[in-house]
Amino acid sequence: MKPSTLLCPAFVLVALAACQPQSGNSVPDRPTLEETEQAPAPRIWDKGAMVAAADPRAVEAGLKILREGGTAIDAAIAVHTVLGLVEPQSSGIGGGAFMVYYDHEDDALTVFDGRETAPQAADENLFVIDGEVLDYVTAWQSGRSAGVPGMIALYKAAHEAEGQAEWGSLFQPAIDLAREGFEVSPRLAGLLANERLRDAVRLDEDENASAYFFPEGEPLTVGTVRDNPAYADLLQSVAASGPSAFYEGDNAQAIIDVLGQEPLPGAMTLDDLSSYSVKLRPAVCGDHETMRICSAPPPSSGAVTQNMIWGLYERITEGSSPGYSDEKLAAWVDAQRLAYADRDHYVADADFVQVPTSDLIDPRYLDARVADVFAPDGNPQAGDPGEVLGRGSIIGMWGRDLTDETPGTTHISIIDKQGNAVSMTATVESAFGNSRMVNGYLLNNELTDFSRQPTINSLPVANAPAGGKRPRSSMSPTMVFDQDGDLFMVTGSPGGNSIVAYVSKTIVGVLDWGLSAQEAINLPNVIARGPSVGVEIDVERGQDWADMLSAAGYPVEERTGENSGLHVIIVRGNGLEGGADPRREGVALALD
Repeated sequence: MKPSTLLCPAFVLVALAACQPQSGNSVPDRPTLEETEQAPAPRIWDKGAMVAAADPRAVEAGLKILREGGTAIDAAIAVHTVLGLVEPQSSGIGGGAFMVYYDHEDDALTVFDGRETAPQAADENLFVIDGEVLDYVTAWQSGRSAGVPGMIALYKAAHEAEGQAEWGSLFQPAIDLAREGFEVSPRLAGLLANERLRDAVRLDEDENASAYFFPEGEPLTVGTVRDNPAYADLLQSVAASGPSAFYEGDNAQAIIDVLGQEPLPGAMTLDDLSSYSVKLRPAVCGDHETMRICSAPPPSSGAVTQNMIWGLYERITEGSSPGYSDEKLAAWVDAQRLAYADRDHYVADADFVQVPTSDLIDPRYLDARVADVFAPDGNPQAGDPGEVLGRGSIIGMWGRDLTDETPGTTHISIIDKQGNAVSMTATVESAFGNSRMVNGYLLNNELTDFSRQPTINSLPVANAPAGGKRPRSSMSPTMVFDQDGDLFMVTGSPGGNSIVAYVSKTIVGVLDWGLSAQEAINLPNVIARGPSVGVEIDVERGQDWADMLSAAGYPVEERTGENSGLHVIIVRGNGLEGGADPRREGVALALD
């Protein structure tokens, strides 16, 4: 990692220890000069470059940056600023993200945690009024739901660490598109015209959002050319002045003003905005029989769930030959149920509560946990890693949190010409965030990812709100490394709490069922959180899978309209293989 990794700007809180590879938390270290008594051979990358994201215009912005010599991080910034313009329902600069970055030359991983934070004035009763817990829609469409946005700060922290392109140039594709206008896509138009969604959100009650999305009172239609000069102006200011253009001055005051409006005004302050900090964390990796799976640590669920699901699946199917079978589908469902139960109980912001991250993916715990596979009609419960590992029982510390996260999210996978890689999942939480618009972008409703109910059965919930705390996330930006320690796969998805299952599907599909990136993405989505199993039936094999699981005794919930947005890159012997989810509008394109 370049020395500039440790020279983060003043507004970024840098934990220096997190910038260093730690045992068990990064890809294997290469031999030192002393150990080999000769300089190690240079690490050569000859596989090319690729961008996979949710809109062709955003992908082209990323490829442009790569053509000009930018890194995966440079490209990710360009991609995401365009996504914030053309799919504002999913993410934008009013939200946050987790970025996993792999430095090929140094063989090192870093996680940039740009998750939104609760205002300092928030407490565990953020969504409790007069002793009553607010319903989801009321909480969502309130001023209280917005966390301090982390996106612009993440851009800067990542660029300071590993960017090579000139900072201002990264915003130009989005600025040009915002000034010239972009064609409204079918997905954006369809959501705006969805009467059920329109009844729930307040887009047409917010003055700025209403004028932008519903000109003359009607929703934007497919093919309409929509410009956004306010967004272009703000990005121009950020390009010239850096994050202070967002976190201070007129833009900051506009955020405070709009969140201070009814209903249920929020308590965010200018100090909350100016003091926001990105956290650099070591990736958490799990070693498995033939590969290593690495993802973001809490408050992300990625590292815990992806390693638990694969580790449990591996144990349940031990001795079987590679390839799909109905028995393996059931094994994957059982592994999901156990991992989700543990995640719901234990995962939260580890800066505020004790999260047994390493214990949950410890091979000894997985060996014991696999014996807890529940009957198909059972209700999965959390395990107790403390007791299994001889550290004392910890299951009674927290009440289980079943917060239902909603899918206003996007995912970007990138590998650049030097072999560096980005897996970044970004979000505004629900569709169109909390419906409040400032300077051409929407604010998030990320704080509804906290448990609105702060105690369950008289026990505190680990994921209860608190001032400065980051809400638990299902976002799982993930990389897989092969048995030689080389990058093999970059994957991730939007989709609320179903993200865990979506991402796991690609890992199981590619690593054990022998599928290509696109074939794995196209598989039916199966989500096994809690006693029921959701199965996507409006795609090929979906109804067959639902029928098979139902016949095996699982309570199946047949689902349509799944909201995954998987974007996957696989490193093959002859180059890069990409896949993009047909359920959205993305593409995976290689650099010419």
